[in-house]
Amino acid sequence: MSMVHPVVEKVTRRIVERSADRRRDYLDLIAREADSGVDRPRLACGNLAHGFAGTEEDRDAMIERPKAMNIGIVTAYNDMLSAHATYRQYPEQMKVFAREVGATAQVAGGVPAMCDGVTQGQPGMELSLFSRDTIALSTIVALSHGMYEGAALLGICDKIVPGLVIGALRFGHLPTILVPGGPMPSGVPNKEKVRVRQLYAEGKVGEAELLKSEIASYHTKGTCTFYGTANSNQVMMEAMGLHIPSAAFINPGTKLRQELTRAAVHRLAQIGRNGDDYRPLGRCVDEKAIVNACVALLATGGSTNHAIHLPAMARAAGIIIDWDDFAELSAAVPLIARVYPNGPDDVNAYREAGGTAYTIGTLLDGGFLHGDILTVHGDFSDYAKEPVLEGDKLAWAAVPVARDTTVLRPHADPFQPEGGMRLLQGNLGRCVMKISAVEEERWIVEAAARVFSDQDEVLAAFKNKELERDVVVVVRFQGPGANGMPELHKLTPALGVLQDRGFKVALVTDGRMSGASGKVPAAIHLSPEALGGGPVARLRDGDVVRVDAANGTIDALVPQAEWELRDLAKAPEFRAGTGRELFALMRHGVSTAEEGGSAMLALAGL
Repeated sequence: MSMVHPVVEKVTRRIVERSADRRRDYLDLIAREADSGVDRPRLACGNLAHGFAGTEEDRDAMIERPKAMNIGIVTAYNDMLSAHATYRQYPEQMKVFAREVGATAQVAGGVPAMCDGVTQGQPGMELSLFSRDTIALSTIVALSHGMYEGAALLGICDKIVPGLVIGALRFGHLPTILVPGGPMPSGVPNKEKVRVRQLYAEGKVGEAELLKSEIASYHTKGTCTFYGTANSNQVMMEAMGLHIPSAAFINPGTKLRQELTRAAVHRLAQIGRNGDDYRPLGRCVDEKAIVNACVALLATGGSTNHAIHLPAMARAAGIIIDWDDFAELSAAVPLIARVYPNGPDDVNAYREAGGTAYTIGTLLDGGFLHGDILTVHGDFSDYAKEPVLEGDKLAWAAVPVARDTTVLRPHADPFQPEGGMRLLQGNLGRCVMKISAVEEERWIVEAAARVFSDQDEVLAAFKNKELERDVVVVVRFQGPGANGMPELHKLTPALGVLQDRGFKVALVTDGRMSGASGKVPAAIHLSPEALGGGPVARLRDGDVVRVDAANGTIDALVPQAEWELRDLAKAPEFRAGTGRELFALMRHGVSTAEEGGSAMLALAGL
């Protein structure tokens, strides 16, 4: 294992220093909770009777062996979300696995799990970011009973993993393992899916052909196979050592998948406080683990949504990370993976090429990851191995070379010498751009702006051929305070069509783009947001805007004196519906995107 890269070491040291007071307070909190918080030995007989009543098959064991671990399962199961439909039988299986090692397990609670693929472009997308806080709070409620000595978190997708982690970190004295379900087998090739979407945007194919293509893409149980936020979650959890090693991308319904779940349950029983290998979540998630997550995200060209989620998860553990940290790491970390939308192949091809095992191994060799973090399994070097079956037994094998260098490469021969994300700053504020999927000649766009306050207005202008030119499309009043910061993935096909017609096109928004952000340069998460006076509220149609990812700048090329005298645009009137009105507290109390976009953490002073 190599020495840690100087930039990684520098950024980590800065985060440690910046976070010192909050991290100390957090560690004091979880130590107090371990010593004097609510747990089974402190529950009264009536409390215990209620806690045992629903678990007839394990009631005697829970009474007779009070020091044996009782695992609280927090599940995001539903059968609308394909990634989570796989969890249907997990709790019953996990109870059996727990009994195999003298432990017990109960479903502590369920959390909501919305599918961004279903809500893209719909009003429900305005609840998406805030669903993360709701999931965190639901996790806290589930674990608040004090009946558990460890936790198993069943969740995979976009806001669900961050929400589970944030909630579980408030019980950071408990050992905790995330248990994935795996991706669905590959469907229609990604290039074909994009082709049909763009043809539909141009009106060249109808809804029947589009629906046929989409169903062929998202065709069965399992996580969607593109490298968006859900699969970026999985890579990050591996890099933080919160999975059983290389559990992320084994397909559902296989013997290997089941054995990894069994291993997670068995391992939880081994790392409890009553044993000699205590590994509480709050100690596992430290500054080095957070940096590892960021490095793995950047090295694989992962989702821009984690420029919001990772700071939020870190804050829940008393750690402060910002976009300067992302930018400095991205400048030093090589891009070693090409997975759709950053390449033609999906996460199944990524796993076959070596997956997270090879990714972690080569990044460790290059000194880009901290090898001395506390993981839920063993040493972090274990995460550079992939699971195999030897007969019926689970084992791990080394992955010394990438098996397909069109998908995955060694750190010394990367696809790009730097990672997949850039910080842009200027008179329009601060924002991020995912550059891993954008051709370098498109990193700079300077053109007259067309300003919108709603993504449907953009699509109407596209259909009316009002955008047939070099253009910077600005969509404002999409920030967390305005409307919950929806993803604007609905715009991708139309903007892609304009770009394919030879125009220079960029998107600028205080909203989010999908974790599957693709070939069109998108300056997103613009802060301060338009609501409340962010400078993007000063923009007018026709202003020349320069989006420059090569030099890290974003500016309206308007004379300073004129710029400062301009009135701010008014936000569109908020419209009730889809329950959005009941999330007003979250909109009004939310922190900035760079601080994690969380009302819950902001109001708690975290």
